[in-house]
Amino acid sequence: MPRENRQTASMKTPGTSAKKWLEKKSRRGFRGFPVATIACYGPTADLATKIVVAIVRDKHAEPDPMERWFTEDVDVRVDCDVGAKVIAFLKEHGVKSVAAPDRIIGCPHEEGIDYPAGESCPQCPYWAGRDRFTHERIN
Repeated sequence: MPRENRQTASMKTPGTSAKKWLEKKSRRGFRGFPVATIACYGPTADLATKIVVAIVRDKHAEPDPMERWFTEDVDVRVDCDVGAKVIAFLKEHGVKSVAAPDRIIGCPHEEGIDYPAGESCPQCPYWAGRDRFTHERIN
């Protein structure tokens, strides 16, 4: 395929290519610091509306910087614009390793900020009484 056609084909689905790039980077395991941690959150286990990316510079450092991106109706994991921004953020910080769970790990709202600490999010009843990593009921 001519170079122009390859570029055009890849630009048609940048969300998919970003997702594949991140999955590949994550599968490679630890390649050194800086490490990016990536987590997706959503109102249910099937729709991610928030992605959080943090950079850990070395084994003694706290995650910093951290960025959050949100979507409304589109799954953030396949949103073309968000995918491009995440990859640009990782490249900007020279990330060598990526750690990312293979699932949505909870509600996109923040306890103590969007709803009272110690309570379930009123906007995301799916997560009430549910383990955010296994998605199994705990109550």
